[in-house]
Amino acid sequence: MKNTPFTEKHIALGAKMAPFAGYNMPISYTGINDEHQAVRTNAGVFDVSHMGEFILKGENALDLIQRVTSNDASKLTPGKAQYSCLPNNEGGIVDDLLVYCIEENKVYMLVVNASNIEKDWNWISAHNTKGVEMQNISDRTCLLAIQGPNATSMLQPLTEVDLVNMKYYTFEKGTFAGVPNVLISATGYTGSGGIEIYFEDKDDAANKIWDALFAAGGPKGLKPIGLGARDTLRLEMGFCLYGNDIDDTTSPMEAGLAWITKFTKPFTSSELFAQQKANGVTRKLVGFEMVDKGIPRHDYEIKDAEGNVIGKVTSGTQSPSLQKAIGLGYVKTAFATPDTEIFISVRDKALKAKVVKVPFLS
Repeated sequence: MKNTPFTEKHIALGAKMAPFAGYNMPISYTGINDEHQAVRTNAGVFDVSHMGEFILKGENALDLIQRVTSNDASKLTPGKAQYSCLPNNEGGIVDDLLVYCIEENKVYMLVVNASNIEKDWNWISAHNTKGVEMQNISDRTCLLAIQGPNATSMLQPLTEVDLVNMKYYTFEKGTFAGVPNVLISATGYTGSGGIEIYFEDKDDAANKIWDALFAAGGPKGLKPIGLGARDTLRLEMGFCLYGNDIDDTTSPMEAGLAWITKFTKPFTSSELFAQQKANGVTRKLVGFEMVDKGIPRHDYEIKDAEGNVIGKVTSGTQSPSLQKAIGLGYVKTAFATPDTEIFISVRDKALKAKVVKVPFLS
């Protein structure tokens, strides 16, 4: 099992640790509900250094990205990032990712899911027919997500970069906590605002930044947050988790990701997606909340009133913010309209639920 540069910090703080994507990762410190509320109302720090980062360089870097991703990366200018996905040849999803434009048409950073680093590298490499220089910098890159409504004001004293006024999905390189060349990005997967910071693990940078974060934010309530709360936070926003809500068999058109599927250029499976856009899909990813008492879990069956199986739960939890059980799942399109009554099979009982719009939090 791999460690991140912060693993010893997590253990010293009493984190409950568990394997995740081949890494020893913190699941929770003081409890998922407590950590969840800290991010929703104040600020928290996630160690997400297990994520993968690739640098693509050269005259044909943009061309490669355009051919393998669903979104239109030609819209990116330096300092802008975009959410996208890598479709496979069968209309499924190899991975979802972020694309950062470092130098227009020349240098880009792709940020991919930890469990898919090798798979994504191989997929992109197989399409690299025009000599794009590719570097896998995952093992030497630290990534911390500092999320929450007070995160930027709390951390502003640590950098000359204007954190408070950074626009969503933009980034800047600067000095952070005395460490040079930190990529500071107004991104995150919690829906509560904040930043993510990427930096190289050298010259004790990881310790310096971690300690500076808590020196600046600790007195104001900044907390370390585990992957458990990361999951409940993203689910309340209706954000897809790879391996649960999207995978090699799900189309972005089914998953509610038509907004990152741009037909301004050809890309893998683009003709198939165009057909799905024109003709509709047979199933859709929907949000639902439980009416009867019970918590939906991954792979539970979804049924109609007659007991016919109409789909499957992909993610589910007891929402700390809403104090009710919520979930995401694929259902036949006829059952995808908000307020439609559906039933979740929980331990051989059919528990009533209803389809709702996402995000669950307004």
